[in-house]
Formats: sequence, structure tokens, C-alpha cells
Amino acid sequence: MTKTLSKEERIRFLEEKAAETRESIVKLTCTAGGGHVGGGLSMTDILVALYYHVLKYDPHNPKWPERDRFILSKGHGCIALCPVLADVGYFPVEKLDTFNQLDSPFGMHPDCNKIPGVEMSTGSLGHGLSISVGVALSARIDNASHRIFCLMGDGEMDEGSIWEAAMSAAHYKLGNLVGIVDRNGLSLDGVTEGIMTLEPLLQKWEAFGWRAQEVDGHNMGALLDIFEKLPPTNDNQPTIIIAKTVKGKGVSFMENTIDWHYGNLDEELRDQALAELRSKKPAGGGHRG
Repeated sequence: MTKTLSKEERIRFLEEKAAETRESIVKLTCTAGGGHVGGGLSMTDILVALYYHVLKYDPHNPKWPERDRFILSKGHGCIALCPVLADVGYFPVEKLDTFNQLDSPFGMHPDCNKIPGVEMSTGSLGHGLSISVGVALSARIDNASHRIFCLMGDGEMDEGSIWEAAMSAAHYKLGNLVGIVDRNGLSLDGVTEGIMTLEPLLQKWEAFGWRAQEVDGHNMGALLDIFEKLPPTNDNQPTIIIAKTVKGKGVSFMENTIDWHYGNLDEELRDQALAELRSKKPAGGGHRG
């Protein structure tokens, strides 16, 4: 979508999209009567970089065989994924007005049987990487050239199934698999390091046989650089990207607090959140890629 833009134009366009997506997350939180807003805001820049620049897909043909696969292991981030899927054309944006309502296809976790563009129904943490390993192995057996991207939460790193999948991916030399950790340092119950020590997280992934890298998960230029330098899909080593992020990014009263892992906003807080996000929105541009 942004291939024809200069690097500066591309970054500006993606930053604008991230700002718009964060506004949508806040609005959907109100529509739904609550939502996993903190983690949605922390993963926004990652989603935007992927869907507007990195991933191969066709919203008019969601099952296109050559598409890249994106699996949202932290399924509670659906409140961030759905606005992006709507904006890139998988379904009309107006459908989001039913988010989490009776008979709506959109709930707190993504349903692959109801939402075009969703590869896998997720929400039970720790399962997404195992699924992604299976999808990547299938692609390798078929000599397919697409990639599989799996976005995980850092609290999810406590799940043993994550590390079983990590061993399997390295064993089968799945260079077509890219894992991303939304490393915001907080989970539902508190600071991740107080619940179960994860650090040194990068070195743990390296020890499991992955090519491990860290990046500022809110620096769009840095995200693009790391995605654009991925090795070819026939490489023999899976890649993990640990994206350092801020829970509740962009809204001062939500940032770096577990209080907004899940929450709702009254009219006053909604207006305050939207005003803050709009005040930080990049000026001008308007590139449509």
C-alpha cells in the first residue's frame, strides 16, 4: 500500500494511520461497553506497519493462497485488529458500529468464521505460536513463499506452550516464521517481571535457536527497517522481534498502568482520550499509498 512513497512519506502515512487507529480503539471501547484498550494501544504501530506496508494480502480475496498469514496470538487485541482490517478493505468500516453487540461478528476476541481477514480464532493465550508453527511447516512442505507472522503478548511468555513451539520452530528450521512480542511490561495481574521473570528475554529466544532482535515498537521507521531486513523465507532460522512498547500508548491516564488492561470510558474520559490522541497526530500528509 505504501510501496510508491518515499521513506519519509511512508513513515508519515503510517504514523497518521496509527493515530487514526488509536482513535478507533478508544471509540470501539465505548461502543463495546469496555475493552482491552491498554494492550490494543500498545500494539497499534506494529499492526499498522504490517498491514499497510509489510504483509501480502488481498482483502477482496481473503483466502488468496499466496497471502502472508497473520495470527494474533494475544487475541484480546481484537479491538485494535478490527479497525485495521476494516480500513484496508476486508469489510465496511460501518460494521464496527456493532462491535461486541448481540449478533455482531465482532467480539472481544477474533473469530475466523465471522471476520474476513482473520486467520485463526484466538484468545486462549499461548496457542498462537503453536498454530503458527504448524502453518509455517505446512508452507515449507508445500514450497510456498509466504511468511507467517505471529503477534504475542509478553505476559503470554509465561505459557509453556510458547516455549514448546519455539523449540519446534527452530528444530524444523522455519525461516518463514516471524514472531513478534508486544513487550509492554504489564499484564492483567501486574508487572510481568514481578509475576514471572522474563528477562533476559532476547537471550532466551536466542538460546532456543531463533534470530532475536529488539526494536522500539512505537518508532515507525525502526519497525520498517527491521521488517524490511527479514531474511528470505527459505532461511533456516525463525525470527523473533521483541517490540518495546507502552501499555495504553498515547493516552496519558492509560499509559503504563494495569488499570487499563481492560476498561470502559465515560463520555468525559472518552473526550479527553480523543483530544490527547488528536493533539499528537502528525500534521498534514494525507497520502493514500
